[in-house]
Amino acid sequence: MIAMLASLTAQAALAVTLPEPRRDSGVSLERTLAERRTVREFGPAALCLAELAQLAWAAQGVIAPSGRRTAPSAGALYPLEVYILAANVRDLAPGVYRYQPSLHRLAAVAEGDRRGELAEAAWGQRWIAQAPVILVIAAVERRTTGKYGQRGVRYAHMEAGHAAQNALLQAAALDLDAALVGAFTDSEVQAALGLPRDARPLYLVPVGRPR
Repeated sequence: MIAMLASLTAQAALAVTLPEPRRDSGVSLERTLAERRTVREFGPAALCLAELAQLAWAAQGVIAPSGRRTAPSAGALYPLEVYILAANVRDLAPGVYRYQPSLHRLAAVAEGDRRGELAEAAWGQRWIAQAPVILVIAAVERRTTGKYGQRGVRYAHMEAGHAAQNALLQAAALDLDAALVGAFTDSEVQAALGLPRDARPLYLVPVGRPR
């Protein structure tokens, strides 16, 4: 019993509750569509925890008591997992975190700044290591293939596109720069970030301040 309580306490200590997301910033959708650009250079300034919270919520946040999320999902099965490599975020220790949409919080996965390893897994794209935050959108495909068979893989990939675009538009609304990366070796990304074997990485989304 004592060991169990100690384990639960340790797990709670590894969870980071995020600031509540804004639902109306006064920035129009049309403006974010017009201003979104792919940028592969980032300034050295840190992001704040509220900005990180907003990005995670935009990608996969809960928007209704039923559990519906910001991105549509075939059959409302939600195969996506958003992992966050936080290297330079105020009030957050460097490490890899998994976003928990229902609780709007981060659960620690691995410690330390792993941008170098991730850049190598992304076929040596060193610019990735400049970003203070990298969102990793992964899919647990069995959540959709269990209902839709092999076509469920396609649905999961479509959903990753929805979530990634949400994150890009949110970055634009926050006056942040961002890019999408699809060139990487799946197994090496999983190893670099300590991801589960069934979480297949589909997108990397580096985000940072303008240079």
